[in-house]
Amino acid sequence: MPRIALTCEYDGTDFVGYQIQDNGRSVQQVINEALSKLYKEDIKVTGCSRTDAGVHARGHVCSADVPFFIPEDKIPLAVNALLPGDVAVKAARYVADSFNARFDTLGKRYVYRIYSAPTRSPMNSRYAYYTSYELDVEKMQKAAKLFEGEHDFAAFCAAGGSQHTTVRRLNSVNVSTHGNIINIEVRGEAFLYNMVRIIAGTLYYVGIGKIEPGSVADIIASGDRKKAGKTLPPEGLTLEEVYYPDWD
Repeated sequence: MPRIALTCEYDGTDFVGYQIQDNGRSVQQVINEALSKLYKEDIKVTGCSRTDAGVHARGHVCSADVPFFIPEDKIPLAVNALLPGDVAVKAARYVADSFNARFDTLGKRYVYRIYSAPTRSPMNSRYAYYTSYELDVEKMQKAAKLFEGEHDFAAFCAAGGSQHTTVRRLNSVNVSTHGNIINIEVRGEAFLYNMVRIIAGTLYYVGIGKIEPGSVADIIASGDRKKAGKTLPPEGLTLEEVYYPDWD
């Protein structure tokens, strides 16, 4: 059976998360259903990661074994005709039988978006965290650099994770602005439970003056979750890209 990898985009607002759960509609569920209808047999996908309820994706990757070939460029059109409006397959490719969407990743790129303005924006409410504070972006940029490299990120992990170690490597952490949107971009090899949202919350506290930029190094060294910033809500987070060997 050929194995396909699908790059998917979805608005996570009305999902309980990526992974199938008993308490509601999941992204994995609707993709399974669409592929099963297309190939006329039960198809189950393996995802690159389990995004939480309300988290979005622009480049989530999943893979599945399918019973017959359809040209790669035709697969998105065929699957999208069977998917709801808040999920779409952007690209498809045939991969080796050994390919695993979860365990073959080289890393991921996330962006957390904060909308900073005197009044809230309904047009941005599904995709950015709103604050009426004017954030000090320069201080946030300075603090962001202290997250880069390999550290024990125990202070940036929510309870309930299943990791064996809290040591992770972040390749880059950058803060930029686009109009009223502040983008916190995080690239890394792997992430802990809610890690990006806690990093974003810590940088948010830096931006409002609650945490000094230089204190980030001390917070990392402490391993104390209580010293880091709050976990920002899921709507601001988007999984932008997943990296694999030999992929464009």
